[in-house]
Amino acid sequence: MPQDASFDMPSDAPWLPPTESADALTRLLAQGINGITDRYRTAQEAARQRLEAVGAPHAGTAHPRTARPGTSLRVEGALRPARPEFLPPDEEGRARLSRLDAGLRTIEAAFPQVAADAEMCRLTCMMLEGAWRTRALTPPAGPEEGTDVCSCPLCLRLPSPPERALDDYGWRQSAGRPLTVKTWPNRPELDSVLTGGWSWTRQMNDLEHDLGHRYRFEDDILVFHEYKRVIDTIDTTSLTRLIEDRLAEDFSTNTARALICGLFSAHKRSVDEYWLREHEAGRVTLPQTNPLTHGTYSALQMLDCLFWHVAPDTELWQEENVASLLLCRVIDDMADVRADALTGEISNFWLAGMPTHTKALYAACAIALVKYGCMPEAHQPMWNTWLLTTTVVWMGLTGRHALWFDGITQGLPPAEECPLCDLGPNPCTGILTEGTTLTLAPRPAVETLSPLAARLSARCRAEFPSAWPLFDAELHAFEALHGTWQGSVESAWEILRRTYIAAVEASRNDPSPARARAVQQDAGAVGSEQFHTLHDPGTGREDTALLAYMFGGAHPHFLWNATGHRPAQVAGDWLDG
Repeated sequence: MPQDASFDMPSDAPWLPPTESADALTRLLAQGINGITDRYRTAQEAARQRLEAVGAPHAGTAHPRTARPGTSLRVEGALRPARPEFLPPDEEGRARLSRLDAGLRTIEAAFPQVAADAEMCRLTCMMLEGAWRTRALTPPAGPEEGTDVCSCPLCLRLPSPPERALDDYGWRQSAGRPLTVKTWPNRPELDSVLTGGWSWTRQMNDLEHDLGHRYRFEDDILVFHEYKRVIDTIDTTSLTRLIEDRLAEDFSTNTARALICGLFSAHKRSVDEYWLREHEAGRVTLPQTNPLTHGTYSALQMLDCLFWHVAPDTELWQEENVASLLLCRVIDDMADVRADALTGEISNFWLAGMPTHTKALYAACAIALVKYGCMPEAHQPMWNTWLLTTTVVWMGLTGRHALWFDGITQGLPPAEECPLCDLGPNPCTGILTEGTTLTLAPRPAVETLSPLAARLSARCRAEFPSAWPLFDAELHAFEALHGTWQGSVESAWEILRRTYIAAVEASRNDPSPARARAVQQDAGAVGSEQFHTLHDPGTGREDTALLAYMFGGAHPHFLWNATGHRPAQVAGDWLDG
């Protein structure tokens, strides 16, 4: 958060009850968020004009559509007062909060610049305590409000979710396969799957606005890489002393933010494990839903996002930055919902108590932002603009999520009149505040592929002729968004043939859970082999944009197919996603 930010929430204020804490957190966020910048608005307009100049698809290219006027879908801003009421924490919860407060006061005494960060941590953890206890002790609610059959084009397209059990998620470990090789040679701290993704995103951002984040780990959240393996032994006092000693002459606010994030992570894990133990002992019964609403989910995720994906102080609270942070969490939840449901996770969008239509809108927002992130105009105005683009690629190349596993269904849905294909690129900047509007209209497509994209198309036609018409059409649509593609044909093809094209082939020909799992595992293997190519300063961004489109925006929308959720029993598990 900016060092000059001033909020009306003194750090020595008494603890507020959970519902009031949620409301105070919402006000704190709303007060801190800055409106969209003129520079960003200019970039959006330039992107719109360039896309309009491309025009609608010509006959014979890229899923021709019948002409029809565009339609709009309104997404309301998320920051709203918390309802329903949350129960107060129990004795164990109060003890956890007391320990948290002691740690936060230690950090505040050493680093007064982060008083607002600490206050946000207090409010978030109190809300989290209340949400867990409410979930555990309140009788399960009836059907979700607004779950009647919705006739909007998105809800009509919602997939039928597959059944899943804990054994299906044995691969979901942050320290495991597939990124068993380092993302850079001779840097052992990057063996971690999690840290590798962060480092890659920072490199993508740093190419034009070099803040030194690519190689600097001692003063930001990367000091907590593999944080779940160390938070049980976090000693705030010794960590504070260590950082004071090492950085006394070159202080960075991110240092103290990393400490606060460590405390938040430790608290969140502690409360999660407490209620799961209560569930497993039979003292409470956890439902597959939770009482988080549209606003409380968004507020809860903001603390995670603001710390894990630290932008420069000048941009941290910009509307365009926080929108991408929230949708980064949503895109993670889209694919992870069944694992989180089975293991009792509370902070998943698709488990929260909100209408299915709202969830469908947010999934569409994530896809619209992925498409916007493929446009070169998206990356000029701000530093942290590659986050969602790299996130969806990282998901597809790790096998850590069910992107291919859950996304492969029997047959392919028709591309004609597809609302997801027709979903326009959108930065969704008002998603937390005043809202945003999604547009559906026939998508543009270039008439002729550029030389390198044409080479990709030719490779597909020669090796996978049945998948070629679809792949070729998506390349035409991608170049309308992105412009001339100038990536690496060899590495991009090696990845695409083992991920996107393999999934298309599996869906067309004898789909089965075993075949889907094979595609998922090989996606992780090719990620391990080829992930380093995405760090290339000449072609890495080009390849990333193409992969993001194919993984997150292209027909048959494997990402969207992961939005279904079929309730089952909460089992509890050690899975550490």
